[in-house]
This record gives sequence, structure tokens and C-alpha cells, in this order.
Amino acid sequence: MPRIPRGSLDGHVFHVLNRGNNRARLFTKAGDYTAFLDLLSNAKDRVPVGLFAFCVMPNHFHLVVQPGQPHELSAFMQWWLTSHVRRFHRYHRSSGHVWQGRFKSFPIQQDAHFLTVLRYVLLNPVRAGLVAHAGDWPWSSLHYPHVLDPAPVPAPRDWHQLLAQPVGEAELEALRTSVTRQAPFGDPQWQHRVAQAGDLQSTLRPRGRPAAKK
Repeated sequence: MPRIPRGSLDGHVFHVLNRGNNRARLFTKAGDYTAFLDLLSNAKDRVPVGLFAFCVMPNHFHLVVQPGQPHELSAFMQWWLTSHVRRFHRYHRSSGHVWQGRFKSFPIQQDAHFLTVLRYVLLNPVRAGLVAHAGDWPWSSLHYPHVLDPAPVPAPRDWHQLLAQPVGEAELEALRTSVTRQAPFGDPQWQHRVAQAGDLQSTLRPRGRPAAKK
């Protein structure tokens, strides 16, 4: 898979995620989570991105953000994760890779697809079997509304009811494809338009060799 030219898309919302190196657990106690989220707030002060949702899990995190300028997503993530790595090594007296590598991201269409991504992010602990309800997990943006920005798509009135329901299988499959391939998440027309604008066409192509001509 080629490197995704993250800086070539302006004004889009992105789903961003990363995992611990070799899927290692990085957060074992409350202090680990709160320190990581303090750094998130500091990163936002340094690089003013729009922040709409997040969820920090024991060995990975999800984030929904909107950089104002094309280069700001990488600058934001570099400061946040580099600062965390330094803190992690100081605390554990360790060295080496902490995160799996370069973070993954994909653009999101700002309509119902945006709300689907928010549900996907906030319901992560429920799908993992860590809690029964999204609000029971203390390390998501549901408990940190003061650091969030106004969302480009307002939440519907039944938002809390929607968070009590799992994301549908078809939506989950489409989202997992976007996570794996870093492909735009939206309706087909929008996907292809954004892929062309951001040089992401390869993320939408079927995998494997093309079928032989008969």
C-alpha cells in the first residue's frame, strides 16, 4: 500500500487511529489515560485542529478531527505522539518503538457518514466487551465535552438512543475497509471525487491481480 498523501486534502474531517507496537498494551491505569489526554489537549492548543470525538483504548486510540490547513494533521499528530513516547520512556525507563508506526487516517464525508464514524469510535469499548454502554467507558470524548469543537454535522435528538445501538454490519464492514486501506468513507460519488483530489485512487481499487481477459 503506498503512503497516503495526507497533506493534499484541505478542509476534510479525518478518522485517525494508531495502535501500540505489536499491539502491546500502553494504558494500564487511570494515570496513563489522563496523561495521554492531557497531551491531546496540549497538542490542540499548539496546532488548532477541530476535535469532534475520541476514544482511548488499552492498546490503541481513535480520533475524529478536522485540520484547518493541509499540513496541520501531521503536525498535530507528530507533537502529540512524540510527546507521549518521551513521557512513556521516562516513566518506564524504556526505549524503542511505542506505537505501531505512522498513524492511519481517512477522510469522512460530512453527512450521515460522519455520525456513523462518531458512533463507531464511541462504541469501541462496547464492541470490545469492556463495558455495556458507551458512557460507561471513562476515556472517551463523552466525558470530555469541554475539549470538543462544534461538529460539522449536528447530532440528532435521539443521539443517546443511537449510542445504545450497535453500528450495523454493513456499515462496520465499510468502516473497517476504510481503516485498513485508508480509503475515503462516504457515498460512492463522494469517495471517487475525494480520492481523485487527494491522489487516493489506489485505496478504492479491488485488491489482487486484475481478472484475466477472456
